[in-house]
Amino acid sequence: MAKRSEAKLDADLVAKIIAKCESIPIFHTLGFHTPVFESGVCTATVPYNKQYDGVFESFHGGILMTIADSIACCALMTLTGPDEPMATTDMNIRFLARCVGDVTAKATVIKCGRTLCPIHVDLHDAEGKHIAVSQVTYIRLGAG
Repeated sequence: MAKRSEAKLDADLVAKIIAKCESIPIFHTLGFHTPVFESGVCTATVPYNKQYDGVFESFHGGILMTIADSIACCALMTLTGPDEPMATTDMNIRFLARCVGDVTAKATVIKCGRTLCPIHVDLHDAEGKHIAVSQVTYIRLGAG
């Protein structure tokens, strides 16, 4: 993976990304909180809620995919800004363990290309156990 800048992001950019995220309904539905933004990186936590359970009383895999996709978008916005149109083109996820508590996702942009942007996402439970790994690819749609 590409090395990321240790430099802090501009506070205005972070505020704009947070405002954008707060306007997205799924962020409220899932209760994303404690976001941390770095250049090309975003980390956030989603609290466990029994209503998100799958068959075996743990986070449903589709919800974990939604978390990975959403946090990947946030990481990309640290490089493109929150106003650039983009969309998910494809993603995959490998489930490593069940999750019965809060999940923390960390997304790292692999490459911010002119068109396609692959992003690596790690998901961990509250105890730090690695529960899933994902790759999400976004397409930059340009300014109109």
